[in-house]
Amino acid sequence: MNQQLGRLGAGLIGLSATWMVAGNCLFVVDAGECAVKYDRIFGVLPGTYPEGLHFMVPFIQRPHIYDIKIRPREIQTRSGTKDQQQVRMKLRVLHHPVTSKLPWLYDRYGTDYDERILPSIGNEILKAVVAQYNAEELITKREAVSLKIRSLMEGRAKEEFGMILEDVSLMDLQFGAEFMQ
Repeated sequence: MNQQLGRLGAGLIGLSATWMVAGNCLFVVDAGECAVKYDRIFGVLPGTYPEGLHFMVPFIQRPHIYDIKIRPREIQTRSGTKDQQQVRMKLRVLHHPVTSKLPWLYDRYGTDYDERILPSIGNEILKAVVAQYNAEELITKREAVSLKIRSLMEGRAKEEFGMILEDVSLMDLQFGAEFMQ
């Protein structure tokens, strides 16, 4: 009887150890996500892992899962126009990463790449474009200003950072008290 209990206990311990190792060897990437693997020996591994069940070496590799669906981001900034009027602007950007660039993005910017990249290039481009117009032109040529901002941001985001901008919209322009009088 004791031998049978000992065998049963050893079997349960072996089964639970196998279950723990197998559980640590697999990771799941859900729909609308993509993963990058970080290896403690080799660093960020090349390639991405699409949705599905994937293998990893436990305790040496770990997955970093990215949301690759289109996501919104709002950027707010304050800038001066050509005629020295202060303008507060809000820009809405719909974006997603290029999946083949995810290992590069993780290596340089981490998982919060969009929080680091979009405000930086958004502020820079918004200020550069707004400085080319006076306050009245920003109102009358709003569509042209918005298109210029969009084309500059799309080009820079894709070429330099591996991000696709699906839509860039100039949502809000608020002028200083001097202009309103």
